[in-house]
Amino acid sequence: MAETFDYIIVGAGSAGCVVANRLSENGKYSVCVLEAGPRDWNPFIHIPAGFMKTLINPKINWMYETTATDWTGNRVIAVPRGKTLGGSSSINGHVYNRGQKMDFDTWAQRGNNGRGYADVLPYFKRCENKIGAGEDNYRGKTGNLIINDLEWRDPLCDAFIRGANSVGIPLNSDYNGAKQEGVSYVQRTTHKRRRVSAARAFLNPARKRSNLEIITNAHV
Repeated sequence: MAETFDYIIVGAGSAGCVVANRLSENGKYSVCVLEAGPRDWNPFIHIPAGFMKTLINPKINWMYETTATDWTGNRVIAVPRGKTLGGSSSINGHVYNRGQKMDFDTWAQRGNNGRGYADVLPYFKRCENKIGAGEDNYRGKTGNLIINDLEWRDPLCDAFIRGANSVGIPLNSDYNGAKQEGVSYVQRTTHKRRRVSAARAFLNPARKRSNLEIITNAHV
């Protein structure tokens, strides 16, 4: 292992994996990624239904909790955060849902230039590989992160959608497209019955680069 690097990335989470891939892409910079947790070898990370197991595993989850307050009926609420390669993208419910356009635009209006929705949309598109139908002007087809529409339908979910329609909430065929309001089945970061975490999408393709070093169990 080298003793010096051009860039050191602390945390191989959803952002860290992307940054590691991008910075090491041209071979010009030496990059080191430090991850506090272990490798993402736990099988429940990769089995979509297994994420419920990851939520109670302190080896790959920081097990954060809120403080009990009157507003929560004095309950303590779990706040799962990933502690493994891929970070929380390795333990979440693998639902793909962009932030609201209005939020990005509000940040820009309040002085955070370059963070409006039109500014960040090209990066959303660059990172994703949307399988199936989608609004082409808003969706990417050649990125690393595979996104699929939910392949199964459930009578109870169908009834919920019909109920939403009956009170004026429209069906939205692509809630990550031009219009984000509405009701629909979720889009998921899974492919061939396996989770597509940030580690699988962005870090794994970069592993063989000689200018990238990945160190796990390195709590900074």
